[in-house]
Amino acid sequence: MISATTFGGADIDTQLIAKSTFLVIDDFLGMRGMLSSVLRNCGANPKSIDTASNGPEAIQQLAKRRYDIVLCDFNLGAGQNGMQVLEEAKHKSLIGPSCCWIMVTAEKTVDTVMGTAEVQPDAYLIKPVTEAVLTARIAKIKAKKEAFVDIDRAISARDFLKAIRLCEERAAVDKANAIELLRIKCDLQMQSGQSDKARQTYEKILAARDVPWAQLGLARIHQQAGRHDAACQLLEQLIEQNRSYLDAYDSLAESYQALGENEKAETILDRAVALSPNSHSRQRIIGELALKTGKLDRAEKAFRKTLKLAEHSVRKTPDAYLGLARTVGAKADPQEALNVLNQMDKLFDNDEVRLRSKSVEGYVYHQNGLARQAAEAARDLASMLDRSSVRPEPLATREMAELLLVAGNRDKGLALLRTEVMNNPDDVRTVDAVQAIFRKVGLADEGSNLVETSRKEAGELMNAGILLARDGNYTDAIERMRAALERMPRNVRLLLNAAHIMLSYMERDGSQAALLRETKRNLLAANQLSPSEPRFVELMQRLEALQGR
Repeated sequence: MISATTFGGADIDTQLIAKSTFLVIDDFLGMRGMLSSVLRNCGANPKSIDTASNGPEAIQQLAKRRYDIVLCDFNLGAGQNGMQVLEEAKHKSLIGPSCCWIMVTAEKTVDTVMGTAEVQPDAYLIKPVTEAVLTARIAKIKAKKEAFVDIDRAISARDFLKAIRLCEERAAVDKANAIELLRIKCDLQMQSGQSDKARQTYEKILAARDVPWAQLGLARIHQQAGRHDAACQLLEQLIEQNRSYLDAYDSLAESYQALGENEKAETILDRAVALSPNSHSRQRIIGELALKTGKLDRAEKAFRKTLKLAEHSVRKTPDAYLGLARTVGAKADPQEALNVLNQMDKLFDNDEVRLRSKSVEGYVYHQNGLARQAAEAARDLASMLDRSSVRPEPLATREMAELLLVAGNRDKGLALLRTEVMNNPDDVRTVDAVQAIFRKVGLADEGSNLVETSRKEAGELMNAGILLARDGNYTDAIERMRAALERMPRNVRLLLNAAHIMLSYMERDGSQAALLRETKRNLLAANQLSPSEPRFVELMQRLEALQGR
């Protein structure tokens, strides 16, 4: 092996290695020793090198100590692989933006390389690795991370406006990273309601040449605006030119679904899975699409594959279990559906999962003509909803409402759908989905009336606070907005209007720490629900001005 001291720029590189901390993750003792020896030859302090032989041990080490550099094998024996260890480390924030994560492995199959690339390690090196190669790669990665560390921290804190400013400041002095800084800046603009600015940049870039990330960004702007035909056209062209661009496949499948082209969405995801077969989230979506189109055998296969792939992933969710239970229930096997739900309940111990489990259980009974059991499950669900403070996600809310309506608890089902419309009074897809449920259960006319009255009630609740604020009665206006948010916590317009009123009050009478925090929570909640909302930027700028006083 070549000594690090013979490598160009050796003094700088050796100093970098000498002051860094390392974690070596490999299931073979001999390989852990060999990699540790390579690090020592590169100049690492032996006391700064820790090792782990498997995923749980690595996570335990990462929780105890912050590492500058992690060398991780892909195959770690039974349980988690290296990709899943990185996934969990990111999910639990066990590694910061300055940490350098290098996969050092003998695995070089396309499946493994593509799958690992989706969790974005900093490098992927094939064994054996020399001191020269390792030192050079670490130095290169660290130099880049130094350029982006403050930006990454701002993004992690969801301070998008600060991150955009940092990108602009860095780009003015860092020509080597100018293109990457521009890409990140455009992404941030899209996340903070400045899609018009991002679009102008994308179009300017694409007028000069085809740049894949700019094509994808422009397609996503079309998606945000509901122009899915235009998005499909761009994405189809992008995939034709860049057959391995997996993000483009996912976005194209999303637009196909929005257009009701579920068969096309399933086909495009099949192509993505052929390139990277180990994505459990992609397999789950295939299962959901197959279930929608009535291909029950296909759906069952996809959901079971999802569960196998996600077994050791920190990002596994109950959705695949719920999908599998619905699928085998639709195949007239209610007992197997209940077994799947029981497995899920043991793995995910929280109120929302229990609510969703009970909802699917009741619907499986209903599908199979077991009216008494379905009614009993609906009663249990209604009681659980009354006791719980959980506000289920929209799809789960609609599923629960449908069970309650078909199983005889009409009032509770209508109440859930009323809340769903009030949270999304201007969202066409939500309103259409609610009306589809009413048609399915034979309540089309009543459903149309409920939708209209719910939208009207949402407007009246919001306008009550706005009118008080216009009269200068901010104290009562804020209380009205808080009361409205209790009823409509996912209403984006309400969240933004509440923030506007709170900011106006503080701009007149002086800032208050607690109210500043509440305003920021409302703004971030609105941005999470609707990243394309342009008012977010203006309101965040006003908030920052108050915080700076």
